[in-house]
Amino acid sequence: MQTNAVISKLEIEKAKNALEEAKILFNAEKYYGAANRSYYAAYHAMNALLIYDGQVMKKHSGVISKFRELYIKTGIFDTCMSEQISELFRLRTDCDYDSFYIVAKDDVEKQISNSDNIITAVEARLSEIDKQ
Repeated sequence: MQTNAVISKLEIEKAKNALEEAKILFNAEKYYGAANRSYYAAYHAMNALLIYDGQVMKKHSGVISKFRELYIKTGIFDTCMSEQISELFRLRTDCDYDSFYIVAKDDVEKQISNSDNIITAVEARLSEIDKQ
């Protein structure tokens, strides 16, 4: 198995772990932490696909930008995923850095769902690639 594929699988595991952590925090009514972990779940999933394809980005903005360029603008993933990514990043940033931001439970619940969708889509894409 090539190195990129191995690292990609590790990134998917990070994504799944972060999503599970988000769900645990959400159920414990720790919404700020849940928003953070759900963003990182999506981030690691996006990074997994990029790494598989030999793309290594050093910044979150680079991961998001390259993911959009290679997989959304090309039609591999639906354009609604771009909106989900923007919302994931925005909510995580607000929760982590804005001292006056009050997070809503419903927003975090949607955040977790969006992360789950992104992980599922990325795993399906990786599985499809492996079959080729």
